[in-house]
Amino acid sequence: MFLASTVAFAATPAVAQSTPDRAAILATMKRAAAFMTDEAAVEGGYVWTYLPDFSRRWGELEAAPTMIWVQPPGTGTMGHAFLDAYHATGDRQFLEAAKSAADALVRGQHPAGGWNYVIDTAGEDSLRQWYETYGQNAWRMEEFHRDYGNATFDDAGTSEASQLMLRLVLEGERTYLAPLQRAVRFVLDSQYENGGWPQRFPFIEDGGVHGQADYTRLITFNDDVAGENLEFLIFVHQTMGNRLAPLSLNSGREGRGLTRDRVLSTIRRGMDIVLQTQQPAPQAGWGLQHYPDSLKPSAARTYEPEALTTHTTANNVQQLLNFYRLTGDRRYIARVPEALDWLDSVALPPELRLNGRTHPTFIEPGTNQPWYIHRRGSNVVNGEYYADRNPNDTLVHYGSFRTLNVAGLREQYATLAAQTPEQVSAGSPLLARAGTRTLPKYFTLRDVSWQDMGTATRRARPPAARRAGELVAALNTRGYWPTPLRATSNPYIGPGPATPVGGEYRITRVGDLHDTSPWNTDYPVEGVSTEAFVRNMGDLIEALEGSAAP
Repeated sequence: MFLASTVAFAATPAVAQSTPDRAAILATMKRAAAFMTDEAAVEGGYVWTYLPDFSRRWGELEAAPTMIWVQPPGTGTMGHAFLDAYHATGDRQFLEAAKSAADALVRGQHPAGGWNYVIDTAGEDSLRQWYETYGQNAWRMEEFHRDYGNATFDDAGTSEASQLMLRLVLEGERTYLAPLQRAVRFVLDSQYENGGWPQRFPFIEDGGVHGQADYTRLITFNDDVAGENLEFLIFVHQTMGNRLAPLSLNSGREGRGLTRDRVLSTIRRGMDIVLQTQQPAPQAGWGLQHYPDSLKPSAARTYEPEALTTHTTANNVQQLLNFYRLTGDRRYIARVPEALDWLDSVALPPELRLNGRTHPTFIEPGTNQPWYIHRRGSNVVNGEYYADRNPNDTLVHYGSFRTLNVAGLREQYATLAAQTPEQVSAGSPLLARAGTRTLPKYFTLRDVSWQDMGTATRRARPPAARRAGELVAALNTRGYWPTPLRATSNPYIGPGPATPVGGEYRITRVGDLHDTSPWNTDYPVEGVSTEAFVRNMGDLIEALEGSAAP
């Protein structure tokens, strides 16, 4: 744990400029960007947070000084933020910064076309050492317990990096066409014939982790893997069309190239697998992962039992409603009422509806009873996760409860079902002639989707007018916005003991001192945050757009 008293900070101006002009806002954005590119970046790439002296830095876990992070809000997110700043200002400093972030991603792109969570600029030996120390000793971070040596769709890292390549190509930066082609090919080649996507690809021979079969081969809905891939492919189809084909690379699977027809076929199969994996009534839901052959729900990480999951079901219902909007095909909403009825049937009893939660996360197939997740032990060596029917003392780091708006989904369904397919799908970028829609202007002011094509994707509620003045004043003399770093981690001190260390770790985010998992501290220090940078740059972009609220 680090303490605030150990770090010195540059002074921050005390008086905010209430209504800064365009020149002052642009100067602030340029200074902030220069700090990130010149001091925080490692060969153009970023992690998530840094101590001001850069003595420690973190992505989802503590990172080595040579590492950059692909997961948002890492290198891809920063590239998008810089490109958004370029769109708002026309200043090439931001375009060059976006290209530098993209270059860092290209250097770490897997030969198959996707990305891992992290890139180590010092090479594979350094990355392997990190996995063998920080990675495999992060008790709750099982996805980091080994270096798979392949790429992942998890946590939108590959999707965000791929979209950055697409945006730069459309900006006229042809250097990124080959990396974009590899990224598209990765999404196409990794898809199962039935339309599902695994979490990681290409597959590796030795997939065993902690005695389990390799869950990363399973058809994955966790973290919206299918939705992210479909969104990227819709962007590609609409903006690139057959412009991928003349320069396509060999695809590796039956020699198929990057044609518009193949992209469209992959999109259709990616939507249809959501229909195929919906389970029979009365348990008409989905799991986080499904077996590629039987299409039944499967277990994954040790705190993810074989179960139907309520939040995944709600997300897949939303996807089916979106697919109807995309296609006008009523197949996609035919079984939506069954899924919503199932969600209502497994809602929490009144006595468990605390803090707005409405549903248990996991439901056992067959019994329709909830599983609640617990753990015992003190670190990854001696600890274990288990499921039972006890709703008390559940994990803090992985919720056994969810807050779902089933009524809102019913309203959406009723509205769409009352319309004709032609009405619903009017303006769909999937049905429109390729090349007639543009990407959203901004990618970091709010979440974007295919429904935002052709729009600026501004914030629904712009920041108050005084916000720009606050940000101009708050940028410190070094050029960053000091931000409380509320997450920290134990430094790596070696593998934990086989016998649990004294203490109670059932409901904590971190185990004993050997656990390198991140946790929230009561003693945050001020440091550098990419998330804060992206948010603040977005506020300043909104101010430049001239519609800040009074």
